[in-house]
Amino acid sequence: MTTHEVPQALRVEGFRARQGSAGYGSLSKGVTIAGAVALSIDGLLAAASSPATLLVTLPVTALGLGLAAAKRHGMPALSYYWARAMWKRASKAEVTSYRRVLLPQPYAMDLVGVGAASTLIKAADPTSGRRIGVVHDRTTGRMAVSILLAPGGSLMAPTATVQGGLRSWAAVLDSMATDPQINGASVTVNITPGAGEALGDDVKKRRRDDAPDLAKQTIDELVRTTPAATAQVSPWFNVIIDPAAGASPPGDLHGQVAETLRVADTIDLSGTGADVVRRATDVDVRRIVRGAYDPAVFNAREEEVEELLWAECGPQAADDGWEEYHHDGAVSVSWVLREMPRRPIPYSVLLPLLSPGRFQRRVTLAYRVLEPEEGERVLEREISAAEQRSQATAEMKGRDRWSQRADRGRAERAAAQAASGAQVVEWTLMVTGTASDPDLLPQLRQELEIAAKSMRGVRLRPAYGAQAAVFAAGLPLGYNPLVGG
Repeated sequence: MTTHEVPQALRVEGFRARQGSAGYGSLSKGVTIAGAVALSIDGLLAAASSPATLLVTLPVTALGLGLAAAKRHGMPALSYYWARAMWKRASKAEVTSYRRVLLPQPYAMDLVGVGAASTLIKAADPTSGRRIGVVHDRTTGRMAVSILLAPGGSLMAPTATVQGGLRSWAAVLDSMATDPQINGASVTVNITPGAGEALGDDVKKRRRDDAPDLAKQTIDELVRTTPAATAQVSPWFNVIIDPAAGASPPGDLHGQVAETLRVADTIDLSGTGADVVRRATDVDVRRIVRGAYDPAVFNAREEEVEELLWAECGPQAADDGWEEYHHDGAVSVSWVLREMPRRPIPYSVLLPLLSPGRFQRRVTLAYRVLEPEEGERVLEREISAAEQRSQATAEMKGRDRWSQRADRGRAERAAAQAASGAQVVEWTLMVTGTASDPDLLPQLRQELEIAAKSMRGVRLRPAYGAQAAVFAAGLPLGYNPLVGG
């Protein structure tokens, strides 16, 4: 089924980028105030000393305002060049390079980057007795639990079934909005080419010695060639929980883990179209994290993964570049959402990103559901800002632009839906591709570019200066860029 064949009932819309407070022209309110202050200072300096100083101060002020008004890769040019300068400064100070060394406790057990404050706790489910891996952020006190999902799909499902799944997922988001202990969540789909040693282990367990020689030769040939022509799809749902945000905060670590598991039990994914396998164990978390830095470990035997310490799951060496991330001999490229289309899109719009390719790929949708009161305040500010921008443009050019009218209409429709009980959700899309050989970096970029262009309007851009952070955001480390510290 192509994009044009998707029924209208299975198309979604209502995406809108937050514009923030409005200022003069295309400037934000903060930049407008800063520009006014700079111009006032220029006037005071000229009056106090000499008008000749304006030959220096006015061009500098105009350049700053121009960079703030211009766009570069979907962001203010001033923000882009400032981030570029800060990254160069950090790179010159060798802050962007990491080499694992033997250090005394507690630093010897730390991961690198945003996961440095995390620790992996092996808990037990009191109902089933199974092990559960809980990632604890020692800085914020938050904990993360992952739920492994079955790699299914709904492309061939009836329209009513898909609509029911979308409504059920909306109900899950509604429940997250009213629970103060749930700070954010993410859904990640990891596509790894080849089945590796896991396929060979499974065949070895089921193979019979008394089988015909032709059958054994055939299965051996399949085990040898199949990993190069298949892909393993591993989706999971990760939720970030703050056990101390409840009415009765637990006092010790055991109580916090128990409260985290209790809150995780309230999340019901049934009916969303995702088949729940089980909660991720500590071995599963180790495999996912270590397999991201070293793709060859993703399909390693369980005994090998279980022996890894939490600190050993991170990279032994890593270099965070401006547009790429080198780690343990491999290289990764991460892209983030730049813009969603303004027209209705099919529910299967992400299919090109989720299709297997030559390289390992990880696609993450991160969510933060705003509380009803916060969502209402945000939408009211957005409506006011959209009206102010339209009014300012009309005063300068005689009428506002059609794009401004459409943007204001989308903000008003979102506010009307929120007033009727809908929830306001902040979300973003992140994609990470990994190649086992740094020489394959051009092919990796080309594969991601082709997949991104095939999504018909969903625009992505490289995560400039934030490659390591976006790389970690797709792992079950409890890091969500939408959730503040």
